Amino acid sequence: MFLSDDSATWIAVGLALGAVVIALVSAVVVLEALRRKPVAPAVEPAEGTETRELVRALEEAREEARLARELSQISASVDLDAVLTQVLDTVNGLEGIDAAMVVLTPGNGEKEPLVATVGMSAEEAVRQPVRGPPNSKAAHAVGIAYSYTRKEAEENGELIRGGVSVPLRDEEGESIGTLAAFWRGRDRSATDKELAHLEELAARAGPAIENARRFREVRQLADLDALTNLHNRRYFHETLARECTRAHRYDRRLALVVFDIDDFKAINDRIGHLAADAVLAAVAERVQSVVRGADIACRVGGDEFAVILPESTLGDAEQLYGRVQLAVASRPLGPFERIHLSAGLAELRSEDDAKIFFERADEALYRAKETGKGRFSAANGVG
Repeated sequence: MFLSDDSATWIAVGLALGAVVIALVSAVVVLEALRRKPVAPAVEPAEGTETRELVRALEEAREEARLARELSQISASVDLDAVLTQVLDTVNGLEGIDAAMVVLTPGNGEKEPLVATVGMSAEEAVRQPVRGPPNSKAAHAVGIAYSYTRKEAEENGELIRGGVSVPLRDEEGESIGTLAAFWRGRDRSATDKELAHLEELAARAGPAIENARRFREVRQLADLDALTNLHNRRYFHETLARECTRAHRYDRRLALVVFDIDDFKAINDRIGHLAADAVLAAVAERVQSVVRGADIACRVGGDEFAVILPESTLGDAEQLYGRVQLAVASRPLGPFERIHLSAGLAELRSEDDAKIFFERADEALYRAKETGKGRFSAANGVG
């Protein structure tokens, strides 16, 4: 029997529709069954010893890779501040470490040890005994532990509870200072891993620090003013920018004193340029005799001088001006019985950059001269 083309088409359509209906019914049945059947909660595979060890090994590998990367960066600069910052940040980045400190023995022309820290306040820093054993022997490592009353420990859980320091050595093996790491929160001793990392870091940091310090000493010769032997104008502005950045980064105080010799033009006209240069040199020598080891005295041009005071307040700047004024005016200076200085003082504000900071102190200097000379004016008020 033969079917017409139209009949065949309708039969095919009917079969197709039937198949669709059957599929839909089957889907409804399956979904209903799944709805009524409770779904078993997903069960996380138990984390076995091998898994934990694998995770721990992966974390340690990442930490070692980070440490190796940062160690390689320490020798990449000859700028002492950059090297010290890299060293301190690397130590402070170690697991379990909350603060770090570098103490360098005084170099050529330095009066006091150079101290750099991260993760601790200036008050905490001055209390840390990390300058080496009292017998001057080269210790392998020095452990530091602090004990507090129960009340002190409960009231301040962020107290430094302990630390460890290791010696820093140059390429010849000579000691140049110490590197220390500290922790807060609870009493404990340094782990073998922490000590190994600190020793590895000190071995890499020692030569890099010494090279950077030698480079600084060589550069300082080019940064000195030939007449006064103080730092020159270029060094002043570079250093002020660096100290401003550091103070903002670590939330530290920074003060600035800018001063000049009152009526210096008249002095110049009276005794001539050569004799006036001798006056400038004598003033600079007396300034240098009363500044602290950490202070940075500079000649910024003509008879204008400036002193950068790290870790200092406006009150510290006022005290320095008093010492400088006394040193200059208390004794005759060449043919002059009394020479006076006017000064502008400023303390770094959160919104200051180096340019604004200097301008504030410089403007205060000119206010001081307008009010009678031989006195100072603070950037936030008149002294």
